[in-house]
Amino acid sequence: QVQLVESGGGLVQPGGSLRLSCTASGNIFPRNVMGWFRQAPGKERELVASFPYAGDITYADSVKGRFTISRNSARNSVYLQMNSLKPEDTAVYYCNLKLLYGSATKDHWGQGTQVTVSS
Repeated sequence: QVQLVESGGGLVQPGGSLRLSCTASGNIFPRNVMGWFRQAPGKERELVASFPYAGDITYADSVKGRFTISRNSARNSVYLQMNSLKPEDTAVYYCNLKLLYGSATKDHWGQGTQVTVSS
């Protein structure tokens, strides 16, 4: 079984910063992608940023230049540094671990952490 534990959400004023953390445990293959998604009320879950074991980091256009994803593969951890936060960044943020099995994939999700940007 794979488990993801997130931390770091909260309430912040516009222009502020938050750092999200996520650590995975269990049977984790080295070929994987770790990332962050978010879901705002009434909207679909969307990719925020992803960091593959090899290859390029991906960011949503809406967060480029403001958010930075990083990972520590030895600790099976991924982080999201969020700067210059805007009210439209308000959402539940989910950590995602995508395990790669040849051409197949399996997604694992954290429980979600609320980020609220408001004055």
